[in-house]
Amino acid sequence: MPETRLPEQFRDLEQWIGWSLETEGERSDRRQASAMEDITAFYEAMLARMDEALSYLEQFSLEELPDDARRLFYLTLSLAEVAPAVEQFGQPSVVDGYDIKRFVATHR
Repeated sequence: MPETRLPEQFRDLEQWIGWSLETEGERSDRRQASAMEDITAFYEAMLARMDEALSYLEQFSLEELPDDARRLFYLTLSLAEVAPAVEQFGQPSVVDGYDIKRFVATHR
């Protein structure tokens, strides 16, 4: 039996595992490279499960997230990344925005 990459109760989200990305830069790149139809489908799937996902994740500290829960956490961050594209812009990029490649995220 193949190992699940997400907690068992979130197996229906495994089709979206490609959105489970660790950094903001990776998530932004994925949004920019995706078709709006794919972004919207991911958004709708995640939004429908967000309350349950956040409740599940609350049982862990960030430092102690098991691997499957960490992947779920990254999916929730990707939802935050794509939400403006769906809710405001209607396209992967910011409307009348700057070139996203000019933005350099730094992490401490």
